[in-house]
Amino acid sequence: MSTAREDALDIFLYALKASRVEPAMERRLVCRDGVIEIDGHRYVLGGYERLVLIAIGKAAHTMATPFLWRVGDVRERFEGIIVGPEDEAAPSEGFRMYRGGHPSPNAGSMEAAADVLQTLQALTERDLVVFLISGGGSALMEQFLEPGVSLETIAATHKALVESGAPIAAINAVRKHLSAVKGGRLAVAAAPAEQLTIFVSDVPAGELDALSSGPTFPDRSSVEDVYRIAKEYGLEERLPVEIGKKITERTLGETPKEDDAIFARSQWVVLLDSASLEDAGAERARELGWHVEIDNHCDDWSAERAVEYLMGRLGEMRRLRERVCLLSAGEVTVQVPRGATGRGGRNQHFALIASEQIAGSDVVVLSGGSDGIDGNSSAAGALVDGKTQARAEEIGYPVSAALAAFDGHTLLEQLDDTIMTGPTGNNLRDLRVLLAP
Repeated sequence: MSTAREDALDIFLYALKASRVEPAMERRLVCRDGVIEIDGHRYVLGGYERLVLIAIGKAAHTMATPFLWRVGDVRERFEGIIVGPEDEAAPSEGFRMYRGGHPSPNAGSMEAAADVLQTLQALTERDLVVFLISGGGSALMEQFLEPGVSLETIAATHKALVESGAPIAAINAVRKHLSAVKGGRLAVAAAPAEQLTIFVSDVPAGELDALSSGPTFPDRSSVEDVYRIAKEYGLEERLPVEIGKKITERTLGETPKEDDAIFARSQWVVLLDSASLEDAGAERARELGWHVEIDNHCDDWSAERAVEYLMGRLGEMRRLRERVCLLSAGEVTVQVPRGATGRGGRNQHFALIASEQIAGSDVVVLSGGSDGIDGNSSAAGALVDGKTQARAEEIGYPVSAALAAFDGHTLLEQLDDTIMTGPTGNNLRDLRVLLAP
């Protein structure tokens, strides 16, 4: 019989495999005789002068390849731009490829933004643009509204926001009001062309304007939200001076909203999201003989609060029966200490906090990112158990020290408790698996 550690890893890897983009695109996108249909939206491709495909995010290439394959012979008419985290071969001569930076923008991010904006601004009402958007696009493609802002300033702004401890929706609200390619502004650039956006979502249900900072979606946040968030998280002191000044002087412009006429010819479809990941994980856990419950109440909570809550829920389940599995998708927040130089990310940080709570018990906790990359490390996440804390003491690097330095990867790598998948070409948020035999 497999161990709880083996089952936790099995559940996570099964969920990743079952939630891949390619089979989802095959199920949902139908193309017959030059007509594509998805979720009731129908496009007669022969009726458009130009067919443009813009793919942005960690799953950009993974989405673009099956999309073009599904449209059959018509794919030769598509041209466009693919912006992802890796160097990839272009699917045809009509495509330009950019390798953007993540978690901070790089020169490729800025070059991609300039090219995308120029391409979209040339479209007319006789054209169709299909956007394929996945998580990570906030950094992979970037250009600020203010002309001439340097890459150094843009990267420093992103770093300050990510390390502020603010939830992702708040971070993206700020990003959207600074950027020329976020908060619906790509839709503005593409209007009056017909627009279809297909999402692989790494944000909570109903919050598509937060996915890659909502480049094609109406923005629910306002400049007043930005000013409130900046005050709550002390952003004026964290951000580069020229960016902080725009907030303190309240000179930010507003983003397009739901009732804006530019969205009159826009449609949006969610191909995959974190529920896909959870459902697959639950299916596998039941096959392995675990009683499963799903609880996402701790989405966007701090890692410390999320650990406390989920351990409490697991305890409640265990009092009622044996072999219980608690699944939780979404993301937790972490606040990186100023000047910290450690390696890791929110999943490994969460796992280490949990290792303190489960020390000496038979509970197993896994936390991993569906994109295969956790923070600035090479791991997807980590798998810890009741012996992790003691093993850390034995090698002379206590869990408390690694947490204080935000250096979870260094410790967990030494303990062989990291989960290594490599980049998955997908991004459906994180999955946490808690098992109590």
